Amino acid sequence: MELPLEYTNKMTELLGKEEFARYRQALDSARAFGIRVNTLKITTDEFIEELGECIGIGERIPWTSDGFYYDPFDGKGAEQPGKLPFYHAGLYYLQEPSAMYPAEQLDVKPGDKVLDLCAAPGGKSTKLAAKLKGTGLLVANDVSEERVKALIYNLELAGVRNAVVTNEPPDRLWPNFSEYFDKILIDAPCSGEGMFRKDAEAVKSWGKFKTELCMKLQQEILEAAHRLIKPGGRLLYSTCTFDPREDEEMIRSFMSRHPEYFLVPLVKPGGVEDGLNGMREAARLWPHKLNGEGHFAALLEKQSSEYEVRSEDSRVSKTQSYQICREAPAEFAAFWKKNLYGEIPEGFYYTAGSALYYLPCLPPVLDGIKAPKIGLRLGDLNYGKFKPYQQFATSYGEFFRRKISFPWQDEALKRYLRGETLTGIEAEDGWSAICVGRHVIGMGILSGGTLKNLYPKGWRRML
Repeated sequence: MELPLEYTNKMTELLGKEEFARYRQALDSARAFGIRVNTLKITTDEFIEELGECIGIGERIPWTSDGFYYDPFDGKGAEQPGKLPFYHAGLYYLQEPSAMYPAEQLDVKPGDKVLDLCAAPGGKSTKLAAKLKGTGLLVANDVSEERVKALIYNLELAGVRNAVVTNEPPDRLWPNFSEYFDKILIDAPCSGEGMFRKDAEAVKSWGKFKTELCMKLQQEILEAAHRLIKPGGRLLYSTCTFDPREDEEMIRSFMSRHPEYFLVPLVKPGGVEDGLNGMREAARLWPHKLNGEGHFAALLEKQSSEYEVRSEDSRVSKTQSYQICREAPAEFAAFWKKNLYGEIPEGFYYTAGSALYYLPCLPPVLDGIKAPKIGLRLGDLNYGKFKPYQQFATSYGEFFRRKISFPWQDEALKRYLRGETLTGIEAEDGWSAICVGRHVIGMGILSGGTLKNLYPKGWRRML
């Protein structure tokens, strides 16, 4: 790998000649691949038992509770995870191993209100959602309208019910969410030096996105987060770069402006090291010292605030533009009782046009900001009937009375994921969950042995 001379000189000065040589050698070695289990849908033990052999998973990733290494080029007949029907059931997320560290280290508890401030494409958001276990609220924000599409897809595929997606610059969130969140994750835009081995384009673009160009943006994001975090709340800042100006110095500068914050020591298994320049509480993941591409993380706790803590009801002067009720609409309740087991979900229901949405907690006031996803879009209410969306299947498919299940190798599953009509199916007519084994990937309506395929066009894959 050819590195820019300016970068080589900078890293040699940072690491010293001998350690830089080891770092340089690591960049020419094979990169690590990681897979993280979606514990909203399957436990890690179940994952090993059911999927371990066909994926060919290796050792556990030491700094996360639900991640494994895998080798896509092992030559032993294991399948690439992204091409398996299990992926389309939302059972796991493919993620670079060191990128799993930040969300694991943010001490999210069930019931928390959590913000992922730079969330797309959703790897860290889906992990935070798993830690919430369907309770509390996750707000996943990204400034890019295009990247938000991938974020929404990954949250829906993972079966996340308690997420709101916003599409704003971080400082635009403050009027609606002043000192609102218990936990905030900032995986900040950076010069991307920890991406060099993974992505050759990152090397080419380094000259355009140097540290000097990233620092102003990082400072602005941290200042926005300061206004959004509650007193007593915790903020985890991370980057995938090695430059101390974007890492330790960025944190020191922030703390000098806001002395109410203190550093919380991070857990450092598997070769994770302390931060540089005396910042022992922070963490660095180096590609020549562990099996990952590289990351920096620092965890801060806010002791007090210069801002007034406002009540939920007085947070903004605007009124909510949609009506919220605790009782499920009659059309939805009728569909549930006819086609699903169990109790109708308790929480908050609201409509926008014909679309029916649900959140297990009270939705925040979102008027004035772009929010392309507000909770779980259950489906549509039209002409006195409820028609479910794909997100309903990914979140509640396990409760369907009728399930049509195929082995993971079955060609019928590939045809289903391509959107084709399936025939010759012997099962009871009606709305059915379509499964790989016991895991739901979508829905269909069976009539006389023919399955009307309801897998959405935007999700279809040419497998």
